[in-house]
Amino acid sequence: MTLDRITPRRTRVGLVSGGLGAYWPQFPELLPQLQASARRVTERLSTMDCEVVDAGFVSDAQEGSAAAEKLRVAGCDLIIGFLTTYLTSSMLAPVAQRSGAPVLLLNLQPTEAMDHESFDTGAWLAYCGACPLPEMANAFRRLGVEFRSVSGYLEDPRAWTRIERWIKAAGVRAALRHGRHGLLGHLYPGMMDVSTDPTLVSAQLGGHVEILEVDDLRVRVEKVTDDETAARVALAREVFTVDESVVDEDFAWGARVSVALDRLVDDFSLDSLAYYHRGLDGETHERVGAGFILGASLLTARGIPAVGEYELRTSLAMLVMDRLGAGGSFTELQALNFRDGVVEMGHDGPAHLGISARKPLLRGLGVYHGKRGWGVSVEFDVKHGPVTLCGLGQGRDGTFTLIAAEGTVVPGPLLRIGNTTSRVDFGCDPGEWTDAWSASGIAHHWALGTGHRVAELTAVADLLGLELTVVRA
Repeated sequence: MTLDRITPRRTRVGLVSGGLGAYWPQFPELLPQLQASARRVTERLSTMDCEVVDAGFVSDAQEGSAAAEKLRVAGCDLIIGFLTTYLTSSMLAPVAQRSGAPVLLLNLQPTEAMDHESFDTGAWLAYCGACPLPEMANAFRRLGVEFRSVSGYLEDPRAWTRIERWIKAAGVRAALRHGRHGLLGHLYPGMMDVSTDPTLVSAQLGGHVEILEVDDLRVRVEKVTDDETAARVALAREVFTVDESVVDEDFAWGARVSVALDRLVDDFSLDSLAYYHRGLDGETHERVGAGFILGASLLTARGIPAVGEYELRTSLAMLVMDRLGAGGSFTELQALNFRDGVVEMGHDGPAHLGISARKPLLRGLGVYHGKRGWGVSVEFDVKHGPVTLCGLGQGRDGTFTLIAAEGTVVPGPLLRIGNTTSRVDFGCDPGEWTDAWSASGIAHHWALGTGHRVAELTAVADLLGLELTVVRA
């Protein structure tokens, strides 16, 4: 069974290409060649799951100003300036200044190298995109505009890998800037590290944090019908292997809460959700809080990260990983295995089903350790192979930082207690790695995603203006 993922807002990429107009009457064959290169760039960008707003080819500062206005109105998430040959910095300065979007400059010459024996001046100028690059960097610095670039040739796979990385990073930035993030309930008492000022999220990352109460969910739970509950149970049986420990009544309650969670997310247009409610002695609010796990896991698999323990920053880290295509599952340290040289990590509660090594298990629990209530929980390990840990740290001054590490999930014995658990090999002593990871400023939760993603997270951190700390072996 494949859950239908949401369709995120497409990344909007503005493109402007250009060269110095003084060349066109001097070298009549040059402009058509450069315009053909610009069309090829447009074609390649259009294959990268983004919307391309092409402002055309500019030849002087006036045309550059007109292109800047077109891209400003378009509301782009990333502006790409293609330097086809030499052009003055005044031609791209207004593009960089007006849009409010990060700018990426491309220096992609036609082929790997010139044919020195046959080339004349006009042919050489088609390879001269590198010439204005230092000028642009200097001008951008003086204008207060961040500079970043990719140099290569038109069909250079390495260059296009880097370009795609920047586009994905721009998509992450846009997801945060346009995002609506739910914060339901209250802080887990005593967890000082996870406490987050919602205003700092809007200030540093953009977006909006919607403050919700457990009653916002309770009233929706009460309106779920028996037929809707039965349909959600049937869906869960397709998605999960249901362990014999699952009590039918608890399964139905989790399904009912799941339906209500979907409505809550839809009603408040949420892109992520962090929650916690302690409750007392089995009363309704405690039961609602204890019924989250099934529905939160289904939401996370659909691209709407939902996490427990009021972990707003980890829900955002999970959103980052999800939009990079890495999944991103709620994770903390569990134990160290010095015999096998691995760190065991995972979490009770919601998980990203899309990165499970096998069909996830739904297990019944009479006790949620450290929390009130009981019900069903999700159990699996992440797909074996390369993985990346990503967390959103916060310093004494309130500044957010991205923190990451790369490792490998390896097979081996796992706990069977209704938790997600993965055995991660970081290529070094588990104790030394754990000390370094803990000293990085990470909180005790983070997102665990598939693939080695530090290169992509480096681009994300750059576009967000955040420091990236990478813990290495």
